[in-house]
Formats: sequence, structure tokens, C-alpha cells
Amino acid sequence: MKEKLLDLLACPTCGGDILLADAGKYDDKEIIEGVLTCKKCDREYKVVRGVPRFADLGKIEADKAETAENFGWQWTHFTQEDTKYHEQFLGWLQPVKPEFFKDKIVLEGGCGKGRHTKLAAEWGAKEVIGIDLGDGVESAFALTRDLPNAHIVQCDIFKLPLKRAFDYAFSVGVLHHTPDPKKAFVSLASKVKKGGHISAWIYGAENNEWITKYVNPIREGFTSKMSQPMLYQLSKLPTLSLFLTTKLVYRPANIAARGAAKHLFYNDYLNHLGTFGWREQHNIVFDHLVAPTAFYISKEEFEDWWKDIGAEDIEIIWHNRNSWCGFGRL
Repeated sequence: MKEKLLDLLACPTCGGDILLADAGKYDDKEIIEGVLTCKKCDREYKVVRGVPRFADLGKIEADKAETAENFGWQWTHFTQEDTKYHEQFLGWLQPVKPEFFKDKIVLEGGCGKGRHTKLAAEWGAKEVIGIDLGDGVESAFALTRDLPNAHIVQCDIFKLPLKRAFDYAFSVGVLHHTPDPKKAFVSLASKVKKGGHISAWIYGAENNEWITKYVNPIREGFTSKMSQPMLYQLSKLPTLSLFLTTKLVYRPANIAARGAAKHLFYNDYLNHLGTFGWREQHNIVFDHLVAPTAFYISKEEFEDWWKDIGAEDIEIIWHNRNSWCGFGRL
């Protein structure tokens, strides 16, 4: 944890300023072990292995803890970086471009292993904070600790330990895995200053009926309840099928005859997946099978989220014909 992060932190209980009570161990400019305290209510929070910890998984709701545990394991084992992340990230954030990040104070709602936090920092954000509830913060910190403008915080997205000081907030693929996606979105938006912007990418209800009807029952009743190491091995079987299909059918068909290929089942998304290698496709399959909670949200419902936070200049974009990208100004 870098000391300048204190300027953006606030007690998640009372909103008071956070002070550094004890910096027990430094490594260069990072506080590796220490104690933080609230100036107003005197509550204490620890810095452990470089990450300020504002959440105790042993004391939070069972559904949140289960999701955090499952995804935390994922992000400490799928730590690879893919050259396609840049393009994929911008697809989820459209219409945002890299230059949009320059000199902004940025908040990422659900950072996973930190790949998007890193990109935001490299694209010129003044400061970027990636928050997550699970053990993925360990990987995220390792990935971003050498970036002077990147910070990782472990906390609950519903109880953010942050001031309303952000020029831009975004959340990619996280809100729909929370117990209340809209409430999580509103919480994220509450930390954005007037005139700032927010982006969100969520699973769409439209065109995903086959997932909610056939895949969700398997995920909810079986795969999300398995041990993560066992699921890691089991998920290689559907990954093999996906990998061969995208590489041998969808990618060649879209290169040779795009007009005809667009009639293939789920073409936009599967053609897109065909650009990734085995490791990333395995990550994607595992991600879909490990989540205890997953909501698929209609365009109408998603539009209501933006109205409820009073956003303006809203853009809702249909992405790969299976998900929604939203962007707006507060």
C-alpha cells in the first residue's frame, strides 16, 4: 500500500478519514504490514501483504463469501496475461478509449487479478484503485505494485471504504455475480464526483436463454459447489470442445465467408473467443462454471439502473450479441 492512497480512503462504517496508525513493515515505497485507523470512530483495519483489508470473509454474508472464495482461487491460479486483453477490455468499456483515462482518478469495481487496473494505470490515470473481496487481491497487488499510480484494496463493493473523489468508475463482469447487481452498481456510482463518468459491462438476458435454461442449473447445483482444484481439471473437457470448435469452425468460417458465418449459433461471441489461446479459453470456461451467483440482465432493466443514479449522456451498447455495455455521466 502506498501512503498516498490514504487521501482516497474513508471508513466503510462511518465515513471518517483513514489514518496510518502503524507502518510495521515497508518495502521500498510500499507499506507491506501495518495498521490503519479511522479518525472518527477509531476502528482499525490491517494492511496485510501490501493490501489494506476492509473485509473479513469470516464475518460477511455466506453468498458473498462463497463467491469471493471461488473467484479468489481462480485469480490466484489463472495469472497469465494475454495480448488480447487490451482489445477485449476496450470492447467491454465501449465507447471509452485509452486516452479517456489520462489524468483521472479511477475506481475499478472488482479487479480480479488486476489486469484492467494495470491497463488503466498504463493508460495515464492519475490514480487507479482496484477493489475486490477475494484472495485475487494477492495476484492483483503482485501485478501492479511497481506502478506508482495503482492501488489494490480488499473490501466489499456494497461497503466501499472510499471517498466520493473519483472521476471515473468502471466494473467489468462483476456486478452480475453479486447478490444484488443493481445495488452494487449504485454503490460504485456513489463514489463518482458530479460530472464524472461510469461504465459497466454485464451479462445480457437476451440471446442467453440457453445458458439460463441448461447451463445455470449445472453451475448452481454442481460445478460451483465442487472444490476449485477438481473443477480446474474437469473444466478442461468443455474447454477442449470449445477450443476445437472456435479454432476449426468459427474462426475459419468468419475469415472465409463472414456473411454466411453470421448465421452460425452464437457466432459473434464464439468467433471472438477463437482469437484466444488455450489458457485464456480455459479461464473463461472455468469462470462460467465456478460462480455461485450469476444474473442475466435485460436491456430494459439495465437502462433503469442508469436512470436511478441520474446519469446523463447514457450509451447502452449490445456487445457480441450476448451482453450489455453501459456508459454515462453523473
